[in-house]
Amino acid sequence: MNYTFVDGTRLISVIEAILFAHAEPLKAHELAAMMNESEEELSLSAEHIDDMITELNQLYDQNDVSFRIEKKGGGYRFLTRPQLHPWLQMAQNQSRRRRLSQSALETVAIVAYKQPITKPEVDAIRGVDSGYVIRQLLERELIAVSGRADSPGKPLLYKTSPLFLSHFGLQSVDDLPKPREIEDLLRDDDM
Repeated sequence: MNYTFVDGTRLISVIEAILFAHAEPLKAHELAAMMNESEEELSLSAEHIDDMITELNQLYDQNDVSFRIEKKGGGYRFLTRPQLHPWLQMAQNQSRRRRLSQSALETVAIVAYKQPITKPEVDAIRGVDSGYVIRQLLERELIAVSGRADSPGKPLLYKTSPLFLSHFGLQSVDDLPKPREIEDLLRDDDM
């Protein structure tokens, strides 16, 4: 199907853009319904969508593009080609090695010393909302969810991860400096 909208946009490009922008996999029949609803003249079927996906993947193959549209999780989604996964892993590992911001260091230290700890408890200690920093630390796998607290609302509990230990060169959290040692170091620096 080679449908072109009034503005010159090709239908296949619209399907591609929707899949690219959509976080969750979309089924062929969902895409067809979405398109049919937005354009009265269209009467796409799931098979039409499947054919367009096949055409897009042929274009990607011909041009040696780094991704494909695959059927995963019950629908279509963009995925990188498997042969590129080692490179992506390397890039991801490099980004994990980036330095931590002051607020991230502060938050991970609080989690390390007070674990397991909830976000509201971290917020109370820091005096500011820590949601963004906690998400960053979770993405970098320096902290992990360890369960839920028994307090109202059952907030998530956070703890340090094995990667935290590796990142900071520790064998266990018992190797962390004691608060008294930190105070002594800070006092010595002031003199």
